Amino acid sequence: MNTARTLDLWRQELGTVPESVWDLTDLEVLVLADNGLTALSPRIAGLRHLHTLDLGHNALTEVPARLPDLSRYLYLHDNRLTELPDSLGELSRLRYLNAGENPLRALPAGLGGLAALVELRCQHAELTELPASLGALSELRELWLRGNSLHCLPGSTAELANLRHLDLRENAFPQIPAPLAALPLLRHLDLRANRITTLPSWLADLPALEKLDLRWNPLTPDPDPALLAGLAERGCIVLT
Repeated sequence: MNTARTLDLWRQELGTVPESVWDLTDLEVLVLADNGLTALSPRIAGLRHLHTLDLGHNALTEVPARLPDLSRYLYLHDNRLTELPDSLGELSRLRYLNAGENPLRALPAGLGGLAALVELRCQHAELTELPASLGALSELRELWLRGNSLHCLPGSTAELANLRHLDLRENAFPQIPAPLAALPLLRHLDLRANRITTLPSWLADLPALEKLDLRWNPLTPDPDPALLAGLAERGCIVLT
């Protein structure tokens, strides 16, 4: 439904955004998903009341350096983005960001400026590393990084004190990243299809862990049965 504050142009075969859209300065929600867009006018920064922007499933190769001060959702998934602007970190009120299914290879150093971010999705984005500023996302509860080429996490990951769900499936981790040992609220850890062979003893000290998925890793034939038994006894589901 379109109103004075919501404009839903999903799958309208636009090709380009009509200039008249940028004149709707009272908009709070703008959906431009699945329209074959290849570029976005810098005039979007003028939509000062916008809190939700959906640009998913297009063919964008870049994001404007200046966006409205979004406070809820930003969808950038399934485009052709090779980088995100460092200025993205200026969206200090943003709660949700999905930048997956883009050939990004890296995330901007300014990522840590997203101080209110609760959920970050960067699945299948060809990432090989994450910025040290990741640890500044103090409100982050869910981090989805499936299908990248990550082999380690920055040490600052240990500062994600509110993180509950971490998806590292289908990466290249040779071991369970040590910074995770410091996460007091981590409940779900998905490490399926990595290169992990052994388990660290500190897994037993993760106080909130409820599910640990280690399937499709080259684990040693009998990976620390005492550790696994201890996790199971306290109610943690372990899949190997």
